[in-house]
Amino acid sequence: MDTSYDKLFSHLYHNEDGALDIFELQEGLQGIGVIQYGGKKIFTTGDVNKDGKLDFEEFMKYLKDHEKKMKLAFKSLDKNNDGKIEASEIVQSLQILGLTISEQQAELILRSIDADGTMTVDWNEWRDYFLFNPVTDIEEIIRFWKHSTGIDIGDSLTIPDEFTEDEKKSGQWWRQLLAGGVAGAVSRTSTAPLDRLKVMMQVHGSKSAKMNIYGGFRQMVKEGGIRSLWRGNGTNVIKIAPETAVKFWAYEQYKKLLTEEGQKIGTFERFVSGSMAGATAQTFIYPMEVLKTRLAVGKTGQYSGMFDCAKKILKYEGMGAFYKGYIPNLLGIIPYAGIDLAVYELLKSHWLDNFAKDSVNPGVMVLLGCGALSSTCGQLASYPLALVRTRMQAQAMIEGSPQLNMVGLFRRIIYKEGLPGLYRGITPNFMKVLPAVGISYVVYENMKQTLGVTQK
Repeated sequence: MDTSYDKLFSHLYHNEDGALDIFELQEGLQGIGVIQYGGKKIFTTGDVNKDGKLDFEEFMKYLKDHEKKMKLAFKSLDKNNDGKIEASEIVQSLQILGLTISEQQAELILRSIDADGTMTVDWNEWRDYFLFNPVTDIEEIIRFWKHSTGIDIGDSLTIPDEFTEDEKKSGQWWRQLLAGGVAGAVSRTSTAPLDRLKVMMQVHGSKSAKMNIYGGFRQMVKEGGIRSLWRGNGTNVIKIAPETAVKFWAYEQYKKLLTEEGQKIGTFERFVSGSMAGATAQTFIYPMEVLKTRLAVGKTGQYSGMFDCAKKILKYEGMGAFYKGYIPNLLGIIPYAGIDLAVYELLKSHWLDNFAKDSVNPGVMVLLGCGALSSTCGQLASYPLALVRTRMQAQAMIEGSPQLNMVGLFRRIIYKEGLPGLYRGITPNFMKVLPAVGISYVVYENMKQTLGVTQK
């Protein structure tokens, strides 16, 4: 094996100094068709003396150490110790990790690694396939099965991102969260007019049943000018950071509570942890949700900004006003998270069964499509609760409106507006999904490159 490593090293470097720099490594890997794996991580891990060069000894040491890790991963999959990995063994191994896949999907995994067409993978095929893949264990190899893509489409996603131990130690996790936060801020700002229109239709829809998208925009512009379309967006953007931080921290704590030490988290545990983390984060940032709604519904000059709004609410309504609509908001997390996760897994599984050819990695665009559709289904199920929450948050601003509780508001809406009244404003809400996903994706990918998250 040393001889083949020697030949490989000679093939990769072009200078006469007997060492590889980062550009030579990346260019050399692309030259031998290894364009999907991360040269950057290989280089930083292998460059032990940190001189900006990868000499032959360092190159050899990295590959040998990496080979040992890949050997352990191979052995953990080879359940019957016959020196070959079969589809049934992949299914069995992933079930232990809390992931359920079909035999057909396991065969896709095999096909992407199998070089000789036997539909089994021996050690040589495994080693060659993962030689320049900077993953270190089975958990990282199957990371494309995780739910979250870090993309914010303007509504709180309840299942936070999951990070490997390596990402946590290297600081990659906070870079990914920051990239997601910036993408979310740009996406929310870009689609803020649709978001404000949704809130206006939710709150004033009962008084003006004829309020439609065109009429709503016209009314907002007439009342406060073009700038008023972004009213309340500042609060919506500011709350991204604390909500993401609390959700990520709480998710890790709930995962530890629900799983034994060393045990991998399954879909059910992930759903429960994600829902509870979402509820915890909402508890912390809920007053900002109330401020966002009040600012969005408020008239020109009513509030000079977020702090003025908070001061007036506290003065005239007391502390309790900051948690109006909290119960329907909390109840809405469960159907949203459950349907979002279930539909996501169903769509991804359908794609793998029917459209995957040579690879089991669906790719970012497919995952984004699954995420957008599953989130839309989740919103559809939880929307009546979201509408009641918004009405409760804004009740005090509507003249002559009785201060009803959640049940009272549901009854009033159904009695006066019928079942369609529970879905007022859902059209602009759905209209913002596709542009929000597109903008988030572009900004997220660019931010990842800027922060050094994307490994090329």
